[in-house]
Formats: sequence, C-alpha cells, structure tokens
Amino acid sequence: MCKLFNGLGEQVLHAPDENPFSGHLFIFRGRKGDTVKILWADADGLNLFAKRLEEGHFIWPAVRDSKIAITRSQLAILLDKLDWRQPKTGRLNSLTML
Repeated sequence: MCKLFNGLGEQVLHAPDENPFSGHLFIFRGRKGDTVKILWADADGLNLFAKRLEEGHFIWPAVRDSKIAITRSQLAILLDKLDWRQPKTGRLNSLTML
C-alpha cells in the first residue's frame, strides 16, 4: 500500500459514483492485509488515517465489485483486529452503579 494522500484521493475521484466530499469514509486495505488507510473529508480538506499491524492481519469482509459498505460498529471491530463475522457475547464479571 504505497499510495498516499494524492493517490488515494485520485482513486476516489475517478471511481464512478463516488465523491470524497460526500461525508463517507473511504477505506483501503493493503495487499498483505496488515495495513488499513481511511480517507475522509471535513470542512478544511482531506484527512488520512493509517493503521499498520505489527502481527496478524485485519479481518476483511467479502468484496464484490471492488467496494463494500460497512457500519460504524463493523469499522470499529475491524480496526480492533477482531473477527466481526463471528461476534461473541460476553458477560460482565461485575457491575458497579454510582
């Protein structure tokens, strides 16, 4: 994943029916699956977030037509390197109420 700001912005600009200023996040995955870059726009310009894992890889959803749509929760789980395809329910050991 050697593309940076301009390369990723160009890729979004030239994609059919996509606009980097639409408020959507555009997520790119590296070939090895250990890097994710997120491109989004705010009022001041484009922003780029990147995360590279030291070990393992991101669990990526099946992709059709080179793009997918995921929810905020799925993105958070993906960035935490959890397997969002098989969510596990857990119980709290204790709960303290104030």
